Amino acid sequence: MKTNRFILAASVLLIFFLVSCAANLELKKSQEEALRNFGEAYIREGDYTKALGKLLEAEKLYSKDQHLQYDLGLVYMAKERLDLAIHHFKKAVEIKPDYTPAKNSLGAAYLAQKRWDDAIACFKEITEDLLYVTPHYPLSNLGWAYYNKKEYDLAEKYYKDALKIEPRFAIALSGLGKTYIAKGRISEAIAALEKTVKNSPNSAQLYLDLADAYRLSQEYGKALDAYSKVIELAPDSPLAVDAKKEIKNLH
Repeated sequence: MKTNRFILAASVLLIFFLVSCAANLELKKSQEEALRNFGEAYIREGDYTKALGKLLEAEKLYSKDQHLQYDLGLVYMAKERLDLAIHHFKKAVEIKPDYTPAKNSLGAAYLAQKRWDDAIACFKEITEDLLYVTPHYPLSNLGWAYYNKKEYDLAEKYYKDALKIEPRFAIALSGLGKTYIAKGRISEAIAALEKTVKNSPNSAQLYLDLADAYRLSQEYGKALDAYSKVIELAPDSPLAVDAKKEIKNLH
């Protein structure tokens, strides 16, 4: 009889302990989510230092939140700490293997580190996700990775795949233009880049790409106008420095 009472008492204590642990965990999750929300607000404001402080507080409470790990990765990307960004994007994917935004950002971090093959593996996996709502982004990123590997046929393929989905996608049009230049198909590069600057008329980088294409086709007047546009749009930037050098070479 005493044994039964002991077992009953032990069972009650165990249940109480488990309920107490579960309640404590839920409390920590709730506190973590509140801090994460503060961190995300700071991210939207562009204050990455304050965002990082809140997110690290949140991680101390509960670290197994894929959204928190993703946010930490974004903040470290913004702070140009790619090693830490990759670490947290990987943790987000470990927690939720089908968390495609984290995979996409992981691939972007690999691109920034010029780890082309690692980036390609990430983006190819994303393109197989039929539910991903913006597949032209990973396709274009594949184009950029292959462009940097000097595998221009594959770069062209993926840029064109991206443009089939979003024909006005400036990043893919720009990449396709660069790829055409690398392949010596200058007239096609000009056509792609002219379309791009119409869609994104305030991009100094795109005008610089177009100016280079005009120069290569010996259309020096158009090249001069495009280089001048770069200086107008971004007068104090490294792009403007490059444009000024090219203008001097044209005279």
